[in-house]
Amino acid sequence: MDSFSTLIRTASHELHGEGGTSTFMSDLLGGRLGVRAYARYTEQLWFVYEALESTAEHLAADPVAGPFIRPELFRLSPLERDLAHLRGPGWRATLSALPTTRAYADRVRECAAHWSGGYVAHHYTRYLGDLSGGQIVRDRAEKMWGFARKGDGVRFYVFEGISNPAAFKRGYRALLDAVRVDDLEKQRIVAECKRAFALNIGVLRALGEEFPLSA
Repeated sequence: MDSFSTLIRTASHELHGEGGTSTFMSDLLGGRLGVRAYARYTEQLWFVYEALESTAEHLAADPVAGPFIRPELFRLSPLERDLAHLRGPGWRATLSALPTTRAYADRVRECAAHWSGGYVAHHYTRYLGDLSGGQIVRDRAEKMWGFARKGDGVRFYVFEGISNPAAFKRGYRALLDAVRVDDLEKQRIVAECKRAFALNIGVLRALGEEFPLSA
């Protein structure tokens, strides 16, 4: 039987291959949208990571979620530096979540409060995705908008505390395989990973509607 980490990874790959995704990211990284769309996307990320990280401390001792609470993953501080660079020092006053973003953040908080296995699903979906595909976003953003390499504007994608991302991801998957839950709970967590992926796509679709390509 496949390991738990393999089940989760397979489910994620299936979703990636299903289409139905938004073209917002490909339009953004293809240079068809401007830095304003990038700033708006970064702003939406802030709400999701605020939900993930403001709840992390009380889960640190949780037998299921606790092993995954790793400060070297935390993204809120780099995100805030990026937003200050993109939007100026008063960025907090103009911060606004799309309805889809609000739903995503609310679901993260709900899992953090009532279901640590669900929190792990959201944690995995976001952070391991950032460690992988996020580096492509950083590279394109630096080239298109002239951000300093690994500097303000793209700090969200720079994991200064993780010198070897491949080794870190292997360790993370080993933690998943060691989670002490029964098979039914594992299936619930896999289903929540799919839900997390769908919530993320919902945000990207809403951003695509806010920044339509001119005909």
